Amino acid sequence: MGSAGILSDRRGRHDAFFKKAQRENFAARAVYKLQEIDERYSLFQPGQRVLDLGCRPGSWLQYAGQKVSSKGALVGIDRQPLAVTIKNSRIVVGDVFAITGAELRGELSGFDVVLSDMAPDTTGIRHVDQARSEGLFERAVELAEELLVPGGLFLGKLFQGPDFQRLRARLQAGFSEVRVVKPDSSRKESIELYLLALRRKASL
Repeated sequence: MGSAGILSDRRGRHDAFFKKAQRENFAARAVYKLQEIDERYSLFQPGQRVLDLGCRPGSWLQYAGQKVSSKGALVGIDRQPLAVTIKNSRIVVGDVFAITGAELRGELSGFDVVLSDMAPDTTGIRHVDQARSEGLFERAVELAEELLVPGGLFLGKLFQGPDFQRLRARLQAGFSEVRVVKPDSSRKESIELYLLALRRKASL
């Protein structure tokens, strides 16, 4: 596992999760959201292939790498390169709206886990931020539908807005179980939540 480099946290630099991430050499406090969800739902197994959409600054890939071990494979994409080095990973610098599934898959046959902690550049205007988040989330779902192997899982962040029920229904059509998750480590003022879709159904 590489050095965490400069810990990413635009607000609340002195909160407990930020300090814990510093001590444990993770790139951001967001890692504890993933850890909490993993401990609740057992997301990862050794040897899995994991795709992380919007992977910067890298803490989710760091955590996933520990869980899937050297037998697994990690792929991440972000608009900017990572400042951390993560073993057994391939990092793609690009836009999720422009890249193809084949480019993300590379030499792999598919992914067992697709993660998305993507968030829009926020404006402070609630309905605008919700709409942007929903657009990112739907793109993440599109890629998950294309790239997940049967039985695979998807975890994505969403600012809950008018399209929430439609997006949840889309996941319910393609997965055996869909859960709404609000991690304790999310900031109290945050409108974010996560949708966890388990056991991707085989394509018809």
